[in-house]
Amino acid sequence: MVLTKTATNDESVCTMFGSRYVRTTLPKYEIGENSIPKDAAFQIIKDELMLDGNPRLNLASFVTTWMEPECDKLIMDSINKNYVDMDEYPVTTEFQNRCVNIIARLFNAPLKESETAVGVGTVGSSEAIMLAGLAFKRKWQNRRKAEGKPYDKPNIVTGANVQVCWEKFARYFEVELKEVKLSEGYYVMDPDKAAEMVDENTICVAAILGSTLNGEFEDVKRLNDLLVKKNEETGWNTPIHVDAASGGFIAPFIYPELEWDFRLPLVKSINVSGHKYGLVYAGIGWVVWRASEDLPEELIFHINYLGSDQPTFTLNFSKGSSQIIAQYYQLIRLGFEGYKNVMENCIENMVILKEGIEKTERFNIVSKDQGVPVVAFSLKDHSFHNEFEISEMLRRFGWIVPAYTMPADAQHITVLRVVIREDFSRTLAERLVVDIVKVLHELDTLPSKISKKMGIEGIADNVKEKKMEKEVLMEVIVGWRKFVKDRKKMNGVC
Repeated sequence: MVLTKTATNDESVCTMFGSRYVRTTLPKYEIGENSIPKDAAFQIIKDELMLDGNPRLNLASFVTTWMEPECDKLIMDSINKNYVDMDEYPVTTEFQNRCVNIIARLFNAPLKESETAVGVGTVGSSEAIMLAGLAFKRKWQNRRKAEGKPYDKPNIVTGANVQVCWEKFARYFEVELKEVKLSEGYYVMDPDKAAEMVDENTICVAAILGSTLNGEFEDVKRLNDLLVKKNEETGWNTPIHVDAASGGFIAPFIYPELEWDFRLPLVKSINVSGHKYGLVYAGIGWVVWRASEDLPEELIFHINYLGSDQPTFTLNFSKGSSQIIAQYYQLIRLGFEGYKNVMENCIENMVILKEGIEKTERFNIVSKDQGVPVVAFSLKDHSFHNEFEISEMLRRFGWIVPAYTMPADAQHITVLRVVIREDFSRTLAERLVVDIVKVLHELDTLPSKISKKMGIEGIADNVKEKKMEKEVLMEVIVGWRKFVKDRKKMNGVC
């Protein structure tokens, strides 16, 4: 009997992994000449994405990685709506306005019952900070022009612990950034030093409610009191912006008596990240102003080519609607009670993790009890290993725990940081401690990796006699940075 085989060009009869599209290399940095089947494109991308880290185990990020399935559905149902088309999507616009008013009142804005709050949804806190900074700059310039004084050298006072978006604002919009340096054991802006740095060209002082480095809240109340006194003496009227990216959705529920918001007269604007403890996926932030006079009218653009007069104050134009809808869902779904429960749970899991790390007796805790639920910790003994090695080895267990150095003048301090989010359970906290102990045990049985890379294995005795401990630690940090940078180059990271 003769066996025959019918030739076919129909890819659908092949299994996906038998398809030629997953057996050949597709062009990565230029568009291919031909189309490929949708299932092949899906599988190729899905396979590569498996090499990404698990978002739930990414303890470096403050950004929300889990939402309820009902909210996921709302997001997908609105994924094709462009928020800027306000006339076409009036309900979405109304949801944004409701969110602005809810958040402004949560921050104790001095609004009458029927008064509308002034604010806007943004892509994240970075855009929110840019907008707030521009408002301060323009207000300062207008005042200086009216007084007949120079207005070409604005500055802003912050702590050295600010997020990089503040440096971006200063560089992009030509504002001098005056940073209050940190010191060992004090990793937030000192309000007394900040007030001293203020001069007639200061457009505002930026205080942080939840430092990225260790989660600590800065003392906004003391800063306000110091500036009130200085303003009375100088007539400068220097205001305050509060960067509450991380802490804005925590303090009202956990620390309601803490004065940091619009209860303080010099706080003129506040930003908060909806995609952090606002419990929404990445892509949403908010900025609210104390009153309409704090946002110069000339910064607001009015357009009508989308169907009606539409005011807009954003750096970008088009923006997805889904995150705005998701934020409104969370606000009405959880309410004050729900947010309070989530934040209390995060604090409790932070305590569990902190106590577990302390029991190892190998670390100093750098974070504070009051603040964002973060556990930042540093090795007590750097003789043989450092935080970067611990961070790298924890990745073997799937954990992404960042190691980093503090800003000036505390750059000789290196820490590991774990962010406690809603989806970080007590079970995960206990498991992380177990894995940290395993890593420490393994490091104790191995020669120092960083010492080998730098060729300084004998630092325990002879080097310590020649150099101070801080100098040795800085040498190790610089060497490790070079090692990581060289490895990234070998991996072809752009």
